[in-house]
Amino acid sequence: MTATSFKSDFLNVLSERGFIHQCTDAEALDTLLLAGPITGYIGYDATASSLHAGHLVQIMMLYWLQKTGNKPIVLMGGGTTKVGDPTFKDTQRPLLTDEQIQSNMNGIKSVFNNFLTFGDGKTDAIMVNNDDWLSGFGYIEFLRKFGTHFTINRMLTFDSVKLRLEREQPMTFLEFNYMLMQAVDFRELNSNYNCVLQMGGSDQWGNIINGVELTRRINQSAAFGLTTPLLTTASGAKMGKTVGGAVWLNADALSPYDYWQYWRNAEDADVGKFMRLFTDLPMDEIARLEKLEGAEINEAKKILADAATRMVHGEAAAATARDTAQKAFEQGVLSADLPTVEVENSVLKAGIMLAALTTQIGLTQSNGEARRLAQGGGLRVNDIAITDGNQNLTLADLNPDGVIKISQGKKKIILVKPV
Repeated sequence: MTATSFKSDFLNVLSERGFIHQCTDAEALDTLLLAGPITGYIGYDATASSLHAGHLVQIMMLYWLQKTGNKPIVLMGGGTTKVGDPTFKDTQRPLLTDEQIQSNMNGIKSVFNNFLTFGDGKTDAIMVNNDDWLSGFGYIEFLRKFGTHFTINRMLTFDSVKLRLEREQPMTFLEFNYMLMQAVDFRELNSNYNCVLQMGGSDQWGNIINGVELTRRINQSAAFGLTTPLLTTASGAKMGKTVGGAVWLNADALSPYDYWQYWRNAEDADVGKFMRLFTDLPMDEIARLEKLEGAEINEAKKILADAATRMVHGEAAAATARDTAQKAFEQGVLSADLPTVEVENSVLKAGIMLAALTTQIGLTQSNGEARRLAQGGGLRVNDIAITDGNQNLTLADLNPDGVIKISQGKKKIILVKPV
């Protein structure tokens, strides 16, 4: 179905903004959405204490589900995390303790308050933990109740299994059970909350199909699956990754300033796509902004950064991040909100090469990269270009604020503070 052929607000919004990759029986789902509020869910395993920008597409689907008058469920994978999703992994994920899983879930939960309204109302979001039912099953009970609905023949055709075997990488029986557990999640949510839609990334298509089929077969209920496309940047990089690592959503893992900078430094060709997917800016405004060229596209990037940061960290944090960036890059004013890395006083007293320091503080990945940047005029120390990456920096290079300001082009600033 094309964007204009959908009758429901939810599928229309997702389609025009570029969220839809695959959908089971889109016409029937569209009809069901028209009949009244539906309930849909997305699951999040607790493999880290924060979600990252790669999760944002799915979070935004829950946002639009609620904005168009439907009920979202955030499913915490307290149970499935104990097994670990093998999808597109060459080796088994590290097994976490119950305490680690709970700690990670506590860290993950907070971000959803910025996107969803939780409560007891008809379209208020709820958060549930699949450990509540998965850990309650006895082994024999689980196998007898659900095992007969899955065939090994079919399971071997799903990418999560097939690709691992094709690469001759072992898959444990523990991991092999993951897709059964995820399918049971959908069935349980359908039974307890009348949930009819599971959403996720395209890599979850096989797991979602299992859940749809199991729910239809056992519960004799309507069930649908919807996935988003695999996202990369215009240059082919994986969405949500940078030289410094993942773009975390929690402020204690990545500062709102660094988060703002991630979007501000988006490639020109990505501005429109990112606005559609990661902000709630009106479509006509996005259409106007993505047509800007030359220096004007930088203003569009600031609007993208403002809107994306506002959704994750709130209005005040977004405003502070933009103000900090403007003062630092356009006015040369240092701010306490700029990223600051502490370095042992003895290191600067003895002297350290610029290339080694930029690598140590995470501005570059290697000394070689730092030297190449310097030769090309891409590194500045206290706003002065340094073309020799081997130049020594010492305590004598501290500016009047007691720090060394190191800049990479016009994209990133880190303050080095001796302690």
